[in-house]
Amino acid sequence: MRLSFATNNLRDLSGPRHLISPLHHNAGEEDEMLGTSSTGLPQGDLSKWRQKERLKTSAVALVLCLNIGVDPPDVIKISPCARAECWMDPLSMQPPKALENIGRLLQAQYERWQPRAKYKMHLDPTMEDVKKLAISCRRNAKNERVLFHYNGHGVPRPTANGEIWVFNKSYTQYIPMSVYDLQAWVSTPCMFVFDCSAAGLIVNSFRAFSEQRMQENAQMPQYQGVPTPMDDPMKETIILAACEANEILPQTADLPADIFTACLTTPIKAALHWFCARTHLKGEGLTRDLVDRLPGKQTDRKTPMGELNWIFTAITDTIAWNVLPRALFQRLFRQDLLVASLLRNYLLAERIMRSCNCTPVCFPRLPPTHNHHMWQAWDLAAEMCLLQLPALVDKEPGAEFQPSPFFSEQLTAFELWLSHGSKDKQPPEQLPIVLQVLLSQVHRLRALKLLGSFLDMGDWAVDLALSVGIFPYVLKLLQTTALELRPTLVFIWTKILALDRSCQVDLIKDNGHLYFIKYLDTTDGSAGPDSRAQAAFVLAVICDNHQRGAIACARSELPAVCLRHLMACSAGRLRSRGWTLLAKWLALCLGKLCEEQAEVRAVALQQGCVEVLTGLITADDPEIRAASIFALGSLIEAQQGDALSSDKDRLATERLIAGRVLSRVYDASPIVRAEVALVLARLCSGHFTLFQEAAQHVQEMAAAQRTPQCSSPTNSTASVASRAASMRPGQLPPSKLDLARAASLPADRLPKPLLAAPGKPVQLMNGKGQSKAEPAGKNPPEVRGVSPSVKVEPHAPVDVSAANDLSMSSSREIRQQHLESTAESGARDVEPKDSAEEQDEALYTQVLDGLCALATDPAPRVCRRGEAALKLSNVELHPLSPSGQLLSKAVSSATLTGSPRSGSSIPPSMRFQVRSSSHSYPSSSSPPSSPPSSPPAAPAPDPVTDPGKATYVLRKVQALPQDPDKRDCGTVLLARHLLNPVR
Repeated sequence: MRLSFATNNLRDLSGPRHLISPLHHNAGEEDEMLGTSSTGLPQGDLSKWRQKERLKTSAVALVLCLNIGVDPPDVIKISPCARAECWMDPLSMQPPKALENIGRLLQAQYERWQPRAKYKMHLDPTMEDVKKLAISCRRNAKNERVLFHYNGHGVPRPTANGEIWVFNKSYTQYIPMSVYDLQAWVSTPCMFVFDCSAAGLIVNSFRAFSEQRMQENAQMPQYQGVPTPMDDPMKETIILAACEANEILPQTADLPADIFTACLTTPIKAALHWFCARTHLKGEGLTRDLVDRLPGKQTDRKTPMGELNWIFTAITDTIAWNVLPRALFQRLFRQDLLVASLLRNYLLAERIMRSCNCTPVCFPRLPPTHNHHMWQAWDLAAEMCLLQLPALVDKEPGAEFQPSPFFSEQLTAFELWLSHGSKDKQPPEQLPIVLQVLLSQVHRLRALKLLGSFLDMGDWAVDLALSVGIFPYVLKLLQTTALELRPTLVFIWTKILALDRSCQVDLIKDNGHLYFIKYLDTTDGSAGPDSRAQAAFVLAVICDNHQRGAIACARSELPAVCLRHLMACSAGRLRSRGWTLLAKWLALCLGKLCEEQAEVRAVALQQGCVEVLTGLITADDPEIRAASIFALGSLIEAQQGDALSSDKDRLATERLIAGRVLSRVYDASPIVRAEVALVLARLCSGHFTLFQEAAQHVQEMAAAQRTPQCSSPTNSTASVASRAASMRPGQLPPSKLDLARAASLPADRLPKPLLAAPGKPVQLMNGKGQSKAEPAGKNPPEVRGVSPSVKVEPHAPVDVSAANDLSMSSSREIRQQHLESTAESGARDVEPKDSAEEQDEALYTQVLDGLCALATDPAPRVCRRGEAALKLSNVELHPLSPSGQLLSKAVSSATLTGSPRSGSSIPPSMRFQVRSSSHSYPSSSSPPSSPPSSPPAAPAPDPVTDPGKATYVLRKVQALPQDPDKRDCGTVLLARHLLNPVR
């Protein structure tokens, strides 16, 4: 189940699968019930919205071949005709000075779009000048993009052989220059702008020469024996040409001669000049001179010029996003600022030049956009602005600029789409406009709310918004201080991080985590628990497998904030759904903050996080219990071999945590049991040597129990019968692990539950393998780890097989009672112990007992994690026959089938049978239920024909590496989906 949030509150967080660390969780592990990956989207649905390589244009070469005063031989000009270059008349001054001014103006026009690039130009150059210019620009740009602008208004048209024209040194001849050579000089990545007649021939030549170059590269290894790359040179090449191969440039006197360059570099002025010549407003005193006096700057959106530029950017972005494939849109409009600006302006050039029977050419080729309906919105905005122009220019009294209703109307259209749209319908075309509206304080709140409603439609909507470019906008908004934006902005970031966790790096880089910590710590009532839970989720993702993020959040006192608000989540508040979500995500945030971060973990321990989290492991909500257990587990050091491995205080704290977590081994929720298994696994990994000693001790006791004196079928049957006969109604038998431990104890350490009826001696094995008999009336000292509440009462003998069934069906209940008693005594330290070492040894033995229960859990994921945790201690469960003999591998692999996760790939050494009898799991607050009455007598099960009744012992695994460095796979075995539904 994916994360899904309502517009201002959390709708469903019952199955988050997004806080997934590739190192500490099974990133990509599929849910057995749902069949989807951990990213929340089906595999392959997430688009590549983030550009892997963001390029920038760092070098610009300007080549102008104007030869002012001399017309080319193949051009016949009409009268009057277009003459202006860069909006100035070249005949208004001496040709050399006019040429210099035009070059300076062209550079200034480009600098508006990319002021940081290095500009170089050559006016009426020779071939050698162009070569030096191109090579110099490539050397300065290195691996970045080079822009090459060519104006050929003063030379002949390009040739069909792929040649453009320059001059000789004395300017007496036109010299052809091959495009093939130009490709080699400029290299890639690059962008070309060709403003000349028949410019389409150059595009065709570029493509032909590119194929020729690829063929030459393919043949190079045959002669030199060195493999050469065969990448297509056109892949990183963008070409803008003024017209098709068979067309000439327009000569309309109403437009400049370089109308293509004017549209690319001064789009607002070119659009208004073209609109002024076609509108009826020219009869109302609107002239070109008046248009040139349009007040304002392009960077000031409150002025007429700035607002028109803002609207123009929104419209051209919208047109491109609606007609282009997503990948091409990302490449052309989101990768390079200068390229994006020129491509937006190219859409205007196509519209204007097509009205003059001229078709611009772009490579890669774009679909026609000159008739797109969004141009009508642009015409309306331009007309409303020009209507106010005479009064604004003349500064009439009371004349104030009235902003255009364009953005307000587009938001209304977007809101209308939200009321009827869905994933199966066309995406809203206003989405790029909504992003532009975020730049305005007037409409920002409304735009954010509409954007949040759109993101709430599903992961596809979030992915769509990211692909159109929402990320830099909402990242910049984290710098604002407006209180009314905080809930919606936090919700939007929750949706983004729920889909793509990689954004955590950007948040830390811009100190965005401070925004969410401050919001989480809000106590004035302006932020509800649902919204603060979203902030906790964002912070948890920031810390998830991100050391820099965790350290930054810890330095901003996030642990103290989480603990303070966790303590505020009282039992009464946890009955409210909002506070339940907040408590859960605060615990998860604290766990991700401390996970694998020793410094942060130490700070959290000093602030008393163990006591706070322990109080939540008995909460009514299973997800709160699981989240708190996860957070407790993150306080355990899972790695061994560092300097902290000998820290007694740390080891004692971790044992204390394990003792408290043990009480949840038989929790009613499989989610909780799965987290318990992972906490115990971390303890096994960090306390490996101590667990080895405990496992060895249990193995020795189990071996002693399987001696011929007490493991024969007769003695075993009598032992079970006498044990069952000694229990009163409602009393639970001890677990097999307790029996194994008691079997190797001397008589003076014999536990009460193992005494037979009065007058009946019991044969047990001491540590030396000798049997001892004790009179029935003697009360020996109690054995550590066995519940003292179990009493011995004489009863009539019962059937042997019935007693065996009773013991097997009740083993989980006695272990549950055993573990809860141990956890309580370990937490309160009220039960006297012989020594600290014995207490620690008992805890590790009880942890192994708990892991055995988890390894035989009916929930597949819990079972799998329990097995993995046992293997961390070089221990595995091995089946025993009813006679007490270890089953051979052939028998276990051939007959012990029916694993709860059937169909999965399991190593043979890990295969064992889980009993098919029903198990009773206690709730979070109720005590273990009493065992059922003894079933009818039944024959002893056969381990081959009836493996479901097999008994299990611990067996040391010899295959695992002993080197702690090589056992680092423990962190991989700790992999889990955080609070993923376990069924």
